[in-house]
Amino acid sequence: MGDVSDVMTQTVPRPAAGHRQGEPGYRRITGALFAVGMTTFVAMYAAQAVLPQLSDEFGVSPAGSALAVSTTTGLLALAIIPASALSERFGRTRVMAASALLSALIGLVLPWSPSMEVLVALRGLQGIALAGVPATAMAYLAEEVHAGSLGAAMGRYVAGTTIGGLAGRLLASFALDLSTWRWALEVAALVSLGFTLWFLRLAPPSEHFRPQPIGLVTTARHLVGHLTRPRLLVLFASGLLLMGGFVSAYNILGFRLLASPFALPEAFVGLVFLMYLSGTASSAAVGRLADRFGRGGMLVMSEAAALVGLALTLPDSLVTTLAGMLLFTAGFFGAHAVASGWVGRLAVDHRAEASALYLFAYYVGSSVAGVCAGVAYSAGGWSGLVGFVAALYALALAIGALLWRAPSGVTDAA
Repeated sequence: MGDVSDVMTQTVPRPAAGHRQGEPGYRRITGALFAVGMTTFVAMYAAQAVLPQLSDEFGVSPAGSALAVSTTTGLLALAIIPASALSERFGRTRVMAASALLSALIGLVLPWSPSMEVLVALRGLQGIALAGVPATAMAYLAEEVHAGSLGAAMGRYVAGTTIGGLAGRLLASFALDLSTWRWALEVAALVSLGFTLWFLRLAPPSEHFRPQPIGLVTTARHLVGHLTRPRLLVLFASGLLLMGGFVSAYNILGFRLLASPFALPEAFVGLVFLMYLSGTASSAAVGRLADRFGRGGMLVMSEAAALVGLALTLPDSLVTTLAGMLLFTAGFFGAHAVASGWVGRLAVDHRAEASALYLFAYYVGSSVAGVCAGVAYSAGGWSGLVGFVAALYALALAIGALLWRAPSGVTDAA
């Protein structure tokens, strides 16, 4: 990795320069962010593939086993804003590097937890450690990439997160066929460490960032400034609703496919996570289309596609369930790529805090809705789960339409 002590500021206006798509600097930056996205999501969501095994091992309910995911995302959400403030002082690449490395090391120890309580506690610590990556990555891209290429760059970063989420789940699922859930999580932790080392080698130093003093009053003032902008508030709410529904569906999907009427083997259930590849494709494609045709329309189209996909999963048909989850996944990641990139465009100053607020909402949605989803499934089965997620996505679609059609000039150039 380059000299991570070479840090600059985000309080100046976005530079007219910046790396454009196709340039060597652009490829190096987006390659490094792809790697760190892989690191983050392998670590964060490998546990999702072993939730049924955790229920059996420790004698907890689906909602109880879901704490292995929701605790991580919940504490990550709480740590995102402090991590973004640290990046204002110590630099983007330095914070991302420390975050990814510490998370990978915790991941190596975590699988040998003697109880569910210890496992949940370590997953919480891992969430705090992970916070520096998502808190910083969006601001780093917004500063270092030319505005005209930002959507595509954000799409590539989100693509890395989708493949990371897929890889973590698949590795854990395949390892279950050969060993226990403990070794499944250990394999995922080793892979996460490998991508961390890739990021450390590849990430270039910042060119458009200067360090600035940090403090509670200064950080609070920046946060309040973002929270008084209605367009940013709508995007923050969108992140909360979209991620909350997405994690809810995938937390419960394994339980549904293992149970009657499907009763699928664990190895096949693990393959279902290949549907994340639809998110890899959609996030990159929708990011490019948003640069060209506008963010509002692409956001609404992606959310609508996710809702249609969700409806297709209702019948007890494996074909329609898998097709629906494929479309649901593509719609979610397309919408997330648009919304996260839009935050970077709207927040001219203090982008790290703006990104942190979006991701705070995003992971609060994951944590809170992820637990509620277990309750909805226990009460109403898969139909109850779908009703819960559909309500979140219908609200996201409504506010996305308001953002798109707002007469106050909510444009990409805003």
